[in-house]
Amino acid sequence: MPKKESFFINRLKSVGYAFKGALLLLKTEGSIKIQFVIALIVTAAGFYYNISAMEWIVQLLAIGLVMSIEAINTAIEEIANFIHPERHDKIGLIKDIAAGGVFIASIFSSTVGLIIYVPKVF
Repeated sequence: MPKKESFFINRLKSVGYAFKGALLLLKTEGSIKIQFVIALIVTAAGFYYNISAMEWIVQLLAIGLVMSIEAINTAIEEIANFIHPERHDKIGLIKDIAAGGVFIASIFSSTVGLIIYVPKVF
């Protein structure tokens, strides 16, 4: 019977897989690349405009929300394509709903950005 790995080793492996997944997203997905650039821009704006701690918290949550949902959307699309590679109405519906989740998160995150930065810029 092979020796069971420790809890700590398993957690380290899990973090490694998650990091690999995040890098894979950044390397292969155009939409996450755009979101990453936007995240860098608003982060730089946060330093430039010296936003408050609460604004940082909300901004970082918004960035994390959009990028996380984009990752989930990509995973759903990959699963759907694997299960049914040909065009199918039901698969299209599933993909549209997943993309809709990213859209909703993006709209609300953009609103957060406007609330934070419009008063500072104007």
